[in-house]
Amino acid sequence: MSLTIQPEVRGGATWRLWLGPLAVYALSIACLVWVYRDFDWDSQMPRIKQMHWFWILLAFTCDILVYITQAWRWNLLLEPIARIPKWRTVQAIYIGLLANELLPLRSGEAIRCYLQSHWSGISFPVVISSALIERLFDGVWLMLGFFATTFFLKLPGQLKYGAGVLALLVLALLCLLAFAVHRKDEARGLLVRNRWLAPLQHLIHGLHVMGLSRSFWKAAGVSLLYLAIQVLPIYAIIRGYGLTLSLGHAAIVLLVLRLGTVIPGPPGNIGLFNAFAVLALTLLGVERQTAVGLSGVMFFAITVPLMMAGFVALLLAGFNIRDLQRKARTRFEAA
Repeated sequence: MSLTIQPEVRGGATWRLWLGPLAVYALSIACLVWVYRDFDWDSQMPRIKQMHWFWILLAFTCDILVYITQAWRWNLLLEPIARIPKWRTVQAIYIGLLANELLPLRSGEAIRCYLQSHWSGISFPVVISSALIERLFDGVWLMLGFFATTFFLKLPGQLKYGAGVLALLVLALLCLLAFAVHRKDEARGLLVRNRWLAPLQHLIHGLHVMGLSRSFWKAAGVSLLYLAIQVLPIYAIIRGYGLTLSLGHAAIVLLVLRLGTVIPGPPGNIGLFNAFAVLALTLLGVERQTAVGLSGVMFFAITVPLMMAGFVALLLAGFNIRDLQRKARTRFEAA
């Protein structure tokens, strides 16, 4: 009996393994078709060629600074557990970013956590917790920033309504964060009673260990700097394209991009990135043809520097992306 069942199980497992990537590739193609279905290449290509390259180089530079700042924040979060050389953290982040550009479903997040655990000796669940805490910080600051911009910019009604909803979510997140840090046993007890939430026990443990240290709050502050620097490449690309949108408008574009690509998608979020960039720009009053052309330049200017840095980091580390993916998946499943 086992000889007849085993191939069927393998076939089902193989199908489930490919179902996620197939879905995200289909979504990516659908987004690209929607973005470029009526794009006027003849009128927009000369505009792209006449861009002010000073602004593009500035975008490249700021994009590199973004991930150096992220490494600083990650080290601060892990400081209560171990002191890690900043170069190793930068290397892990860029290899993870490269993996995100080459592999679907944001595999680079698990890969960077695996590398950090491998090089520092910190347990993998704790490193995963620190990465999840990073996302919590990002979410809180993004939502607060979006809410603040509504007081200084004239925005469409839909965006103002969204800002109010996000402000309520921020309040709920902060309450949950404080509860997890200061009432660890009660929080873990709640998770244990809900089977589908049980894996989050590692996050509660990490929040408790890291949240009681001074470096935790420093990391929270650096998170604001990390997101602020991310606005600069977008602003520089907008200026290079000849538009006069403000830094506040660039922050709105960043927020829409981050929220739109929060769910793991295709390699580099291609298609999704373009669609949400076009959506954000048109909501801010940019003509659609211009928004489509600008979204392509934005994707190129943000993606190329991190891929180049990622390849260098990978060569220096002496790893293979596929091998790292396999090891990270094994460690993640075990954790």
